[in-house]
Amino acid sequence: MVPETKPVEIVTIARTAPIYHPPLPEPIESASMEWRILSPDIMQQYLNSLETGDEPRVAYYGLTSQGYENLSMTMGEVTRYLEQILHIVGYYREMDEEEENGTQ
Repeated sequence: MVPETKPVEIVTIARTAPIYHPPLPEPIESASMEWRILSPDIMQQYLNSLETGDEPRVAYYGLTSQGYENLSMTMGEVTRYLEQILHIVGYYREMDEEEENGTQ
């Protein structure tokens, strides 16, 4: 006698894997800085005060007008890039939340 066989029912459930959203990095905390514009007259006053001992010895770093403009443009580009990246990340997070909630 042959044992009775029963058909096996296969049920496939398709689910998307949960998407991991890493936390955003901490905001940038810039340190304060002091800006001084040194013209030849102001620099001469500093040198005179330095000779009399009224000013501390300080190393100055300079930028040309073009260098300062380039620095300013670069910082503007960094700001633009970060804003666009955060917008893109926000867009995909919203899409995932809508999918999780069943609304689209």
